[in-house]
Order: sequence, then structure tokens, then C-alpha cells
Amino acid sequence: MKFVILLIVGMVMLISGNLAAQQVNRLWNYDTDKAGTNASGFTNKKGKWEVVADSGAFSSPNVLAQMAENSGSTFNMTLHDEACGKDVKVSVMMKSVSGNEDQGGGLVWRAKDTSNYYIARYNPLEDNFRVYKVVNGQRINLQSSDIKHSEGWHKLKVKMTGDHIECYYDEKKYLDVTDSTFQDSGKIGLWTKADAVTYFDDLVFQESK
Repeated sequence: MKFVILLIVGMVMLISGNLAAQQVNRLWNYDTDKAGTNASGFTNKKGKWEVVADSGAFSSPNVLAQMAENSGSTFNMTLHDEACGKDVKVSVMMKSVSGNEDQGGGLVWRAKDTSNYYIARYNPLEDNFRVYKVVNGQRINLQSSDIKHSEGWHKLKVKMTGDHIECYYDEKKYLDVTDSTFQDSGKIGLWTKADAVTYFDDLVFQESK
């Protein structure tokens, strides 16, 4: 009987170990990056993205800031240098700082390039949370939900498995859609629009192998 119990315990530990091995977890809190530089491992595609020392950082001392004041339909974006998988869970802490045309920002995933990707973003000026697909540079709204803005840090989270997309704001699910436009793995990143100056912190990525 003792042997059977030990065998079962061993099997449970082995299975748990295998499941843990199947999860790839990454955290970027920018705290080891030098202020005034790009975030390590990311490439700025549009806008002015730089690490900034901020006493109000969600996790001190640094944040990643989008500082450019562009206009119109300019999509400011920074992308991770490597493809980060197909089935993913990505989250980030975000704080809107300023912007007359636009504010806020969001998460990019399954990005092929700067013209083809999924984006979930919150806009404080419009008080809404939306998920889009961007195809050949054109944004297509997949779903929208109204959320009243409040100052400070807020958490955006996206989960995508297969063609199923779930989007969360402060851990509450607001958006739930299916779309099969981008079926392969791609890059993750951060995004703002026009003149939105926004701070980001604690970007977390998890891929299910």
C-alpha cells in the first residue's frame, strides 16, 4: 500500500513538472533598463518609446513610456524582437498621462508586422475598451465595451487560444470574440494612437506550448 501511495505521489509530481515545463513565462518591468533608452528586447516601430524613471511607477523605479505627440491615425508601436507564440496570455499595467486627440493604449499580439496584428486597447477619452484586428493597416472593430475612466494604473489582459479571444480590464472580462484572421504565432507589443502619452509597467507574457 505504501508503495502504491509513493507511486501515485511520484506520478502527480511528474505531471505537475511537465505542466510547468509547458508554460513559458516572461516579465518586463524595465527596472534594469537605463532611463532614456529603449526597452531591452523591443524595437520601436513608431512613436517615441523610452524607459523613464517615475516615482509613481507600478513597480519602482521605471516605466516604459510612449512620449511622442503624433496626430490622426498614427499608431505608435513597440514590438518584441522575437515571435512569442500563438496561444498566449499577455497582460500589462497601464496609466494614461495625457493626450488631446487620443489617450490610453493597449496590447498587441500575433503581430506579423506593423500593419497586421490584433490589438486590445482602452481609451479614457471615449470611456471604452475595444479589441480590433488590423489588416494591411486598416483597423476593424471586433467588439467594444463602455468602461468609465478613473485615474491611475489599470490592468489590461488578453487571452487567445486558437481563434478565441478574451479581453480583461482590471481582471474583469469585458470582451469575448472569435476571429481566425491571424492563425500563426507572432510578436507581442504595446500600442498607443496619435498624441496619447502613456506609461506601461509589468508586461507579462505566458505561452502554452
